[in-house]
Parts: sequence; structure tokens; C-alpha cells
Amino acid sequence: MSPLKTAVVGSGYMGGGIAQMLALSGAQVALADVTAEIAASNYERLIAEARQFVADGLFPADAVERISSLVSPAESVEAAVADADFIEEAVPEKIAIKHETLRRISAAARPDAVIGSNTSTIQIGALAEAVDKPERFLGVHFSNPAPFIPGVELIPHQATAESAFALAEGVVQATGKQTARVNDSVGFVLNRLQYALFSEASEIVDEGIATAADVDRIVRTTFGFRLPVFGPFAIADMAGLDVYAFCYESLQTRWPERFATPPSLAAHVEAGEFGTKTGSGYLDVPADKTAELVAYRNRAYVAMAKMLAELGPAPLG
Repeated sequence: MSPLKTAVVGSGYMGGGIAQMLALSGAQVALADVTAEIAASNYERLIAEARQFVADGLFPADAVERISSLVSPAESVEAAVADADFIEEAVPEKIAIKHETLRRISAAARPDAVIGSNTSTIQIGALAEAVDKPERFLGVHFSNPAPFIPGVELIPHQATAESAFALAEGVVQATGKQTARVNDSVGFVLNRLQYALFSEASEIVDEGIATAADVDRIVRTTFGFRLPVFGPFAIADMAGLDVYAFCYESLQTRWPERFATPPSLAAHVEAGEFGTKTGSGYLDVPADKTAELVAYRNRAYVAMAKMLAELGPAPLG
């Protein structure tokens, strides 16, 4: 069976990392940029990066050989996409640049080629305006650094065909990534949450409540410590949704609108659904599974603490 033919348009660090992942999954990758010279230079960079990743034990021993045999710099965007089954656009986060690039891609690609955009925040429906046959288009949002962050947002717009979504999902999952389907909205999920946290963290520093370094330390060593294992709804269910409701009431003594109790939380509490302790909440974990869940949580946190101790502190100065 011949390798899947893919193209990555935009050969910077995000595009290069995506190309590495596609190649390591066995896909053939054509790498394109504004000029053939830039594509060729960035190809050399991503090969050098792969060599360093192998030396650091981050990539398999044969990664350089696999990537160099499957990735090739293209003479142009049109040449890169002409025979591709799947195309990932990874150009700068400006709608005008993305529109121009997507017009070139959709004009030169096969009619059945699926096109993904690595946009971080721009609505997919707005980008789809530049795509011929927009039913084959969706958001495929990798995170930086693409080789090492395991989650990818898949964002269909109103006209995206299920067949296009399924192909993109298969391509991404073949790289070993975990995918989540997200409805089309500005910022999607990742950056809507990430920037909400940053805004609140910045206000805390601006108010003089804590320094930036201490805010980072608190996030890393408290609720952020939980996040690699559990998402916000699992954390809330385990803490107790009734407890969350009380905490919202406390926060409302200063910020009644900013920290208004979420309607879904109020509904759960009113129904007596307090999370794992009642066996019903956002995730409906059965009450008889609570002890097993708590034991898993504790093992996970101890394992994370050991891993962080082995890594040592980040070199932030």
C-alpha cells in the first residue's frame, strides 16, 4: 500500500513539526512556503531538529531516515498540493494571508483533497469563504511544539462533509495524537480557555496580589498540577459541585458578574447532583467507582511529582 500523500503549506516551526509527525506516521509530505528557497531552508532545519530530538531521546532512533525519506521541499504551493490526499495550511494567523493561501491551495489541489487549517483562533466558516468546495475544509489545530503536544482540535464548519472530517481525523490519529471535535467558534476551546486564564492571571499581577513568578508557581503546583490527568469538569465533580457553588457565591461578593454561577452548575446542584460523591454530575462517575478514582488520582499525582523532580526546575532564570 502506497503512503498517504500529504502537503504542509507553511514550513515554519508549526508546519515543520506537523510535517515531522506526518512523516513519522508513514505519510509522504510535500513542504511548501512563500518561495522554494524558504521551503528548502526550513526542510534542512526540521531535519536538523529531528537529529537533535533523536540525540535527546525524544524521537525514535530511525526518525531522521524516515523523515528525510518522506518529506521533500516543494517548488511552490501549487506543486506541493497537486497530488495530495490531505493538505494542512500552517501560515501566519492573519485572515488575509490565510485567505490568499487557501485560494491557491483549493485552486491547485485535487477536487477530493481534504484541506485543514492550523488556525488557532479564526472561525473556520470565515476561512472557508476562500476555499473552492468548502465541504472538504475544516480546522485541524495542532499545538506548539507540534511533535510533543498530544492534543489536536478538529473543527468542522457548517458545510464540512463527514467524510472530510473522518479522513482528517484518521490522518491526525495516525500520528499518535488525541483528537477532540469542537464546534466552530472564535478561539475554539484551547485558546478560549488559555487566554481566559492569562487575562485573570494578568489582573492578579496588575492588582499587586502576587508576582508573575508566584502566580506561575501557584498554577503549576495546585490546580495546574491536576490538569495533565483531569479536565475542569472531572476536577469539579471530584471537588463537589455544591462546594463549587459555594465558592462562586464567595467570589461574587467582589465580582458578581465576572464570577456568576454557571447555569449548568446551578442546575446540577439544585437537582442534588454534586459529582462523584452522589454518582451524578458533569461526567456521571458512579459512586461505587469513587474509591478507585481517588486511588488513581493519588498515584497519578505522586508519579507526576517524581517526574518533575527528575526533570528538575525549568531554566527560566
